[in-house]
Amino acid sequence: MRYPRSFSHIGLSVPDIENAVKFYSEVMGWYLVMEPSEVKEEVDTAIGIMCQDVFGEGYEDFKIAHMVTSDGIGIELFEFKQNDQTAPVFNHVPTGMFHFSVQDPDIEGLVNKIVGNGGKQRMPIRAYYPGEKPYKMCYVEDPFGIVFEIYTHSYEVTYSSGAY
Repeated sequence: MRYPRSFSHIGLSVPDIENAVKFYSEVMGWYLVMEPSEVKEEVDTAIGIMCQDVFGEGYEDFKIAHMVTSDGIGIELFEFKQNDQTAPVFNHVPTGMFHFSVQDPDIEGLVNKIVGNGGKQRMPIRAYYPGEKPYKMCYVEDPFGIVFEIYTHSYEVTYSSGAY
C-alpha cells in the first residue's frame, strides 16, 4: 500500500548523556520520558538481543535516555564508551543523514538560547523569500557537535511555495 509513513524518532550519539538531557530539555523544551539508564551487553533479554543485532558484539554497555518533542517525535540519546568526539560530525558528502530540523517561530530567540548554552550558530539566519514572506532558516550546532537546522515555519508551508 502506498502512503506516507510518519516520523517516529531519531537517535543521537552524545558524549555526556546527562548534559545532553539538560541541554535538550532546557533549550529545546523536549520532555524527558525515560531517565538515562544503562544497558549492558547480554543476550538473555529481548533488549539485549536487539542491541546485539544493532551494535554487534563488543559494545559492552551504553547509556540511553528517551525524550519527546511537542509533536510526539522521539529523541533517543545514546552515550557509548567508544564515543569519538574527534570525528567530524557535519559532513554532507557521504550518503546518509547529516542533519535534522526543528521549528520555532522565534528563530532569533532559539539561536541565541543555543549559543548561550554552549552551542554554535553556523551561519546567519537566512530568509527564503526576502521581503516577501517571513520564512527563515539557520543551521546551528549543539554543545556536543551535532548539527541541526531551525525553520520558522512548517516544512510543507515553506516548500509548497517553491522556495527555489
